[in-house]
Amino acid sequence: MALFQKLKGLSLKLWPKLGRLTNPMPENTEDHFLCFYPGNSGYLIQKLIKRLINKLNFDDHNIEKIKNIDTNNIVVYASKNKRVLDFLYFHTKLKNLNLPYPQIGFDFRFLFLLPVKQLCRIFICHMNYFFRHFHFEDAYTTGYATKQLLNGRSGFICLIEEEDFYKRFIKSTPDPLFLLIELQKNTKKSVIIIPEDIIYITKPMRKNPTLADILLGTHEKPGLIKRFFIILKKPEKIRVEITKPVNLKQFISRPEIEQLASEFQVHRLRSHLVDILNRQRKSITGPVLKSRQEITEDILTKKSLREYLAEYASENKLTLSKTHKKAAGYIKEIAANYNLQIINFGNWLLAWVFKNIFEDLVVNQEQINRMREKSTKAPLILVPCHKSHLDYLLLPYVMFKNNMPCPHIAAGKNLSFWPLGPLFRGGGAFFLRRTFKGAPLYAKIFAAYLEKLLYEGFNIKIFIEGGRSRTGKLLSPKPGGLAMLINAYINGACSNLYFVPVFIGYDRVLEEDAYLKEIEGGKKTPETLKGLINARKFLKKKYGKVYMRFDEPISIKEYIQKKNIDLSKTSSDEYIKFIKSFGYKLINAINTNAVVTPHGIIASAVLNCSKNSFTKKQMIARVNTYMNLLTFMNAELSDTLLIDSDNTLNSVVNDFISRNFIELADEDDNDITEHTVFIVKDNKRAILDYYKNSVISFFVKFAYTAVAILETDRFQFSSSDLVVRYKFLEKIFTDEFFFDEETTYEEDISTCIKGFINDGIIVPDSRQLDMFSITSQGLRKLKWFAAFLQPFFESYKTTLLYFEKYEAGKHEGKEQIKKIHSKGTKLYKGKIITFKESLSLVNYKNAVHYFTKSGINGSQDHTQIEYYKNIIDRLILLIAS
Repeated sequence: MALFQKLKGLSLKLWPKLGRLTNPMPENTEDHFLCFYPGNSGYLIQKLIKRLINKLNFDDHNIEKIKNIDTNNIVVYASKNKRVLDFLYFHTKLKNLNLPYPQIGFDFRFLFLLPVKQLCRIFICHMNYFFRHFHFEDAYTTGYATKQLLNGRSGFICLIEEEDFYKRFIKSTPDPLFLLIELQKNTKKSVIIIPEDIIYITKPMRKNPTLADILLGTHEKPGLIKRFFIILKKPEKIRVEITKPVNLKQFISRPEIEQLASEFQVHRLRSHLVDILNRQRKSITGPVLKSRQEITEDILTKKSLREYLAEYASENKLTLSKTHKKAAGYIKEIAANYNLQIINFGNWLLAWVFKNIFEDLVVNQEQINRMREKSTKAPLILVPCHKSHLDYLLLPYVMFKNNMPCPHIAAGKNLSFWPLGPLFRGGGAFFLRRTFKGAPLYAKIFAAYLEKLLYEGFNIKIFIEGGRSRTGKLLSPKPGGLAMLINAYINGACSNLYFVPVFIGYDRVLEEDAYLKEIEGGKKTPETLKGLINARKFLKKKYGKVYMRFDEPISIKEYIQKKNIDLSKTSSDEYIKFIKSFGYKLINAINTNAVVTPHGIIASAVLNCSKNSFTKKQMIARVNTYMNLLTFMNAELSDTLLIDSDNTLNSVVNDFISRNFIELADEDDNDITEHTVFIVKDNKRAILDYYKNSVISFFVKFAYTAVAILETDRFQFSSSDLVVRYKFLEKIFTDEFFFDEETTYEEDISTCIKGFINDGIIVPDSRQLDMFSITSQGLRKLKWFAAFLQPFFESYKTTLLYFEKYEAGKHEGKEQIKKIHSKGTKLYKGKIITFKESLSLVNYKNAVHYFTKSGINGSQDHTQIEYYKNIIDRLILLIAS
């Protein structure tokens, strides 16, 4: 005891003298800790850190999340795993960007990074404290960490670390999250926790670790050697991600959190932050990768499916073994075989192909970032329009390039031929039949497969139109795929789904010649190996630019709540009605995000001329009118139209001439002037119509309104005069252009009138409210808008003439459409039908659907036929006169 007192007395004399060497902070002589990193490491260490850090990407959308934080708040960065390199990265990178950067590393010891002088200070301070108190101090109980945070320094915390956990659990050392919660309760400032992750390997986690994983660390938690190797050899593969910051004040004020003691609030906070980071990682790497066989076994051994198979076998008088064999065969026919080697090879191949055939791939990075944020909460259902076979490849390619997992893709069974079939399966494609009719077991297996994909957390891409559009405009939504996905959600496969409407547009489509043949009645050419070999010819041409836009993801959970409907209790008719309504919402969202291309504008101006010949001056007048309206609508124009519209439009005219779509009336014309006369090639009108239809969604409502104004047959009218005809046109062309149930007819008409006023087509009457007058130039321009509907009027008139001639049931299905097409061809040759593009199988099919639904089935329905014929004839005459 005496010896102890002598040692203590000696220390009290000795250590104060040594303490002067520490040059301590004025407010506390013992405020020196290994967890504080001042950033002044030795020269060689700093050079090494900067070299490593400069190799890692840090996207602008991540920076914005930090910039938006109030500077008065307390900022703490949270990492799932404890890695000094991660701390150094954020310290250095954010310091260079003049953003809050971490200096306090909770549970970190920067022993080998600090300069010798700083280490001496820390050593002397701690020994001084030890000889006075005979235990070492820590940064938490002394209040050092709290004080530094309150003084404006930022912290860095790791959430899961075995060694630190056991210290807290067994030795009861302070928990940094507990400190933050207590700090939040005792300060008016908000503690902002920013979850971050440096993802060194963006490949999906493997269910069964390999020997390399055991020795060098897994994909999720690579070892030090693996991390350094990746930084040096493949830094472009590393992703630095920051999630949405968590406001600790708001978190602990939640009713379910507020009632808990601080100790349990810590557990909930740690779980919440880890969950955020796990979901963030999953949005980039994708779910844990299972083999195709594992997926198959999981599906076929599910209790509910086994019960269904037994019931199916009994009802169809089959043995259970045959039924099981049949079910296994269906899975084999359907299932993808997700393979990372094939995906990497596909990425390399597609990069080369797209570089050769396209000038550019134009995407909106902000929209992609928004979509990725949503994917951290629930699986994405990507719903693109379908205009080309390239759609299958472009969307996964863009997602992969933007560090998102390739989605599973619903593809037609026609694409499962060798060798593409196995490659597509490896890239995530699963195949489905065109129809499920008469195959209830197949439908059940397919639904079970979808449920499994969603349960595992995979993103899925479906084509809501069913097949490719041969007309340039969107097709009516097919409810089958949507119904299965939403049913899987209702059955609990996932807690939510985000549907992402995607627009994909092309300056030129590769399949335009094939589409021309099909539109005019030719048979669709089946996909074969020979066709694949012949496709190499496309590599010799340039097809302009590709445009891709992603609409705001739609939460199906929120959408159902907004509709105030319980789908589990609805009848089948109500369920289908809901699905169709949602399908139209997705289609309209795709149209809203469409990009206006110069090819679409020129094609519209060319085809909407009243004759087959026109001058450049006449064409440009229409172009300017259409462009004025697009500007009024804030429509998204292609970048070429924004940069230099005149030169761009002229280059498209030259392109149409070179491709023989239009030709000069005088072949000896050397220079094209405003008086140059062009002739539209009759056999190319259908291709031009395809490009016109690519922008028609912007003009349809204005075309309806223009027709309604023309039908008033007077120069002065009110908006109420237009409602009846507008409603008629929207109803008859529902399958062509759809409708937005969230807006009224009156609202649509009002918008169109404002657009016409903006371009001087009509003017409001200063004396009478809601009265408008057509200007001297307005009548002509109204017909330019109404002309968008002319081919559709002629297609529907042809269909009525078919019904007038044949009794109900005379022809069915495809034979009926062929008969109508034959009728249209005769009418065109007899000059009763003016526009060759009206000879469209798609238009005829939609017309049959509408008229059948309206009670017209054959010649016996003479009264209804005459009613529609009279209206359509009158409207055609109004536009043409």
